[in-house]
Amino acid sequence: MRTNLFKLCLIVFISTSGYAQLKVDAELRPRFEYRHGFGSLFPDNVDASAFISQRTRLNTSFKKDYLDFYLSVQDIRVWGDVPQLNRADRNGFSVHQAWGELLFNPEFSLKLGRQVLSYDDQRILGGVGWAQQARSHDVALFKYSKGNSSLHLGAAFNQDAESNIGNVLTTNTYKSMQFAWFNQKWESISASFLFLNNGLQFTDELNADNNETRFSQTIGTHLKSNKQQTLGWMANLYYQFGNDVNENDLSAYLISLEANYKMNPKWSLIAGGELLSGNDNGGVSDGENKAFTPFYGTNHKFNGLMDYFYVGNHANNIGLMDLYLGSVFKLGEDTSLNARIHNFSAAADIQGSDSKQLGVEADLVFNYNFKKDINIKAGYSQLFASEGMELLKNNVDDNSNYWGWLMVTINPTLFTTKLD
Repeated sequence: MRTNLFKLCLIVFISTSGYAQLKVDAELRPRFEYRHGFGSLFPDNVDASAFISQRTRLNTSFKKDYLDFYLSVQDIRVWGDVPQLNRADRNGFSVHQAWGELLFNPEFSLKLGRQVLSYDDQRILGGVGWAQQARSHDVALFKYSKGNSSLHLGAAFNQDAESNIGNVLTTNTYKSMQFAWFNQKWESISASFLFLNNGLQFTDELNADNNETRFSQTIGTHLKSNKQQTLGWMANLYYQFGNDVNENDLSAYLISLEANYKMNPKWSLIAGGELLSGNDNGGVSDGENKAFTPFYGTNHKFNGLMDYFYVGNHANNIGLMDLYLGSVFKLGEDTSLNARIHNFSAAADIQGSDSKQLGVEADLVFNYNFKKDINIKAGYSQLFASEGMELLKNNVDDNSNYWGWLMVTINPTLFTTKLD
């Protein structure tokens, strides 16, 4: 009876929605990992970690001539984190995205709600798709697009809960954030310009009158060539200033350049480098912070897949110089192999060492598109640490550091209607 009632409501909704489109799709993504030195050097007298995490999502999108609406709910779990006869899940379902976009005309729109902010190569603002939970923001986003030009203006203000008094934020996120992003495309290259005003909550445990929001600013550009060219390239240049959350003066930069050469349709070579400024001896000195922070980027895709840098770590530290070589091999119509080698060194002096060398990491990723809605990936990474890395991570146990994983992504479309 309930099933028939649901079908009847669905038919009525579709028949009365006019020029509208409804789509429902899902994602199931289990991933096995074996960690032996992932994120930090492996210590003595402990066992390696092995587990299977899983992301499950249900996504619904609704499109009308004046409205785009999107809802994505997800469940994130590790196999076995709740007993078989459980009464309630450990984490439960959460809202990953829930937004509505008001389409004023073909050029102007306003997007409101919880949404992913992903721009350019995702170095400063990204969706962090590798993480099972991913990242989304509660934000108001004004969008303008005409021809080859696009302008986005975003603003967010975060609070713990509804309240009649007080404005102190205790959750681990920014208090206030505003950004402007402009992109212009030409025949051979495209350029983006970003300004990010990032406000972090400072809390004085001894004097509540000192509680305030402290702002830093990030400004810069992302440039890239036309992807159809045999020789492609992209570059980033960003500068940070203002104050960090501890009211130190911030003066930091990021510079990167990458070249991609297609040897033939099945083989391409990649070479690049990235420099993120840092603090000598890994600490702020004389009230000046020289360490660059790629605030809300998809940091897993940069600086090696083993997440030794800028993935919940390495903040306000010695910075990083990452020089890398890589290659992508297309093994077949549906398979490919991505290989990359990184050489890591510090951008600033390492306390206790005359050398800035940190180590070398090798990453291999195999990709297989089994079907249109089923993808299989597997990877193996190994880090060869130097003395500088041991000093940085405070670990001289001299163990091997490696990581292997296997991930299956199933992404079927469950239901869809077409626009009239």
